[in-house]
Amino acid sequence: MRVWRIVLIVVVVLGGLFVAADRIAVSVAQNKAAERAQATQGLDHKPKVSIQGFPFLTQAAFGKLDDVKIKAEDIAAHGDGQSLRIATFNADLHGVKFSNGYRTAIADSADGIAFITYADLSKAAPPGVTVSAAGTSADGKAMVKLTGTIPGIGTKISVLSQVTVRGADTIGLHAQSLPKELTALGLEDTVRQQIDFERQLTHLPSGIALTSVTTTPDGLSVEAGGKHVTLAS
Repeated sequence: MRVWRIVLIVVVVLGGLFVAADRIAVSVAQNKAAERAQATQGLDHKPKVSIQGFPFLTQAAFGKLDDVKIKAEDIAAHGDGQSLRIATFNADLHGVKFSNGYRTAIADSADGIAFITYADLSKAAPPGVTVSAAGTSADGKAMVKLTGTIPGIGTKISVLSQVTVRGADTIGLHAQSLPKELTALGLEDTVRQQIDFERQLTHLPSGIALTSVTTTPDGLSVEAGGKHVTLAS
């Protein structure tokens, strides 16, 4: 009986040491991956990388992790001379292969959500244009409300615009209709040049493509996904 008690104590101690070693190893790996992700994606702030599953050491021994989560905040997205701040980007990466001392990380597949506030979207809009919530149209389209004064015309307008994904990294806003008093004067093209616009969402992992956008009371929720996604290189 005494022998079995000693064996049990040894097993418990070794198990505790293994768990401690595993947690230390995963913490080091997460930090290295976050640093490389920041450098690879050109982020101003280091993202949070969380390696899921236990034990980590067993997964690492096979060179592939089942699930890795990443959260990045305050991403300054620049494109075509315009900027658009992404408040948060959360992504789940599946089948992540690490190599080169966790300096390289490529996922078999990934899906994520980028969130953009209306305040940041207004800053990225053409001069004088403000973007606010409008909900969803009867046919399920993501809509926002645009208000502003048209330069050179002096007319203040308020219109509903549809938000759509355009290409792998761009969202666009297009007014459904314009005030009749402006279209009757043949000013539709002039007005649309001031209120219809596109903006790129840059600094997201390579291989990620935007798939859809929905509106919330506080901003836009843009879904993304892809295969062979590079977290770090």
